[in-house]
Amino acid sequence: MHLNTDGLVIKETTTGENDRLVTVLTRDYGLIRAFVKGAKKLKSSFQSSTQLLSFSRFSIYKSREAYIIDEAAPIEVFFKLREDITRLALAQYFCELAGELSPESDSAGDFLRLFLNALHLLAGGKRPQPLIKAVTELRLASLAGYMPSLVACNECGKYEDTTMYFDLQSGLLHYSECAKGATPLGMGLITAMRHIVFSEFDRIFSFNLPDKSLNILSKITEQYLTVQVGRTFKTLDFYKQMI
Repeated sequence: MHLNTDGLVIKETTTGENDRLVTVLTRDYGLIRAFVKGAKKLKSSFQSSTQLLSFSRFSIYKSREAYIIDEAAPIEVFFKLREDITRLALAQYFCELAGELSPESDSAGDFLRLFLNALHLLAGGKRPQPLIKAVTELRLASLAGYMPSLVACNECGKYEDTTMYFDLQSGLLHYSECAKGATPLGMGLITAMRHIVFSEFDRIFSFNLPDKSLNILSKITEQYLTVQVGRTFKTLDFYKQMI
């Protein structure tokens, strides 16, 4: 059985002298772990198309025991991400998130689109890294079933106030008089979070905040995601060491 789809390589491991085991986030079949024979050989046609962060068109053979990539053509290899250690570290964090939260054996078009858009913006350096990080974390959480409830206060239905309170554990929003240990956030941050969660896909990165507010937003989305998933990420720790 052959599968033909495009996908992003989010993990690679050397097996033997010249082979690779890769994890690919595919548009049509979600996460697939597949072997690539001879991928490490200098003259291999798989050299660039199956390396980490390569977005390629794949032909994948499914046997009883494993998936094997028998054809791969690169579409985008994101060379510019490898020119800057900080951008590369953030891209590797995105890859770890993809492996943790993307579906298996199911279509994952929105997941793939989110990560590709994030990598394109990161490689181009046209948007602040805290913004790209925050959007990716919060929209990914929403796609993966952890969408926070940001429409209004969970108790009284109040839509906005100078300060509102966000509960990282429940994902609920509270008005000040209803808050019980939640994180206080100004309306600029609440509005940005609503934009990330509810806006059309092609607009999720299209907003601006002052640098200080972006850093707070990035911290909040990071905390929310790690609390919901119940784990930390080594690639995130490494990224923090680089900034």
